Amino acid sequence: MSRLIPGVLCFCLSGCASLAAVSPLARLEKSLVYQPSKYPEGNWQPIGLDFEDAHFTAADGTKLHGWFLPREKPLAVALFCHGNGGNVAMWADALQQYHDRHGLAVLGFDYRGYGRSEGSPSEAGLIMDARAARKWLADRTGVNESDIVLMGTSLGGGVATQLASQDGARGLVLASTFTSLPDVGAEHTPWLSPRVVMVNRFNSLKAIARYEGPVLICHGDADPLIPIEQGRRLYEAAPGRKQFVAIPGGGHSQPRSTEYGRALDEFIASLPIPAVGDSS
Repeated sequence: MSRLIPGVLCFCLSGCASLAAVSPLARLEKSLVYQPSKYPEGNWQPIGLDFEDAHFTAADGTKLHGWFLPREKPLAVALFCHGNGGNVAMWADALQQYHDRHGLAVLGFDYRGYGRSEGSPSEAGLIMDARAARKWLADRTGVNESDIVLMGTSLGGGVATQLASQDGARGLVLASTFTSLPDVGAEHTPWLSPRVVMVNRFNSLKAIARYEGPVLICHGDADPLIPIEQGRRLYEAAPGRKQFVAIPGGGHSQPRSTEYGRALDEFIASLPIPAVGDSS
């Protein structure tokens, strides 16, 4: 997400979103908002990480890839949506922590155009990819799709929130997530009217208001890219049971704190228990 702000600013300076799909300026926004790393960039054989390769296909035929960390009798089955940069191989430590420390059976996956996934990223495409990943995870673990916990960091929080608002979820966990992409631009360059000119929106504030399930939101109070106020606005808009964890001195891309870890354990333990099969 550290490269998202330059993308927002460059596109705002371009001015005209009405050209959208055919404009080279729209292509510039896309290339700067989405910062994929393609295979083989990254460590694809991390030592000590026991995972299965997951292969699945989005509704439009795009072939996708992810890593699944199975667990017998998990506390929850979770889908993890990563940020706008890199690929799943660069999130190995986070996946291992969710599995080992928090007792989750978890699938991390790459959006179209990232890692080993085919295609080219777009707002609609990323949501479609998350839906396909969730279906694969439900089939693999034997749980209902609505009983999967959706987790997202930064841009991935926007993806997870859209999916939860449309289809529901057992729980929604957000870290360093924005109210919308144009709101991020407006925080830094309000005079350039990013709320008018940007093509990619990811309106998380509107989406979270439609999700009535439990929510955990974590945000650093020193985040220079997405101010903590945006996280608080998401919290205020969520209509269901919710918790907000402010990380003192926390930036944007730093590892989650012990406060977050404790809150996540408590959040998972508080969720209604679905009929979970053996995910080993």
